[in-house]
Amino acid sequence: MEVFLLNRFDRPPPMAGEAEVKFLDGDFRIVRPGAFVRCAVTGIPIPLEELKYWSVDRQEAYASPEAVIRQESAAK
Repeated sequence: MEVFLLNRFDRPPPMAGEAEVKFLDGDFRIVRPGAFVRCAVTGIPIPLEELKYWSVDRQEAYASPEAVIRQESAAK
């Protein structure tokens, strides 16, 4: 019989799936837990710990400054 014990150094597996996020000025709030959000322009997943660019007005996340510029250009 095998017994597995966890100690304080063991971490739970990372959260999987897409998160639902409310984008605020300079911050965001996680509405539904997950590991990532999708870029509104490219569709690629953005890990929450790497999320730096979003639009509060559009409630969209962006993977890069280039994606922000593409979205802004398309909106004009």
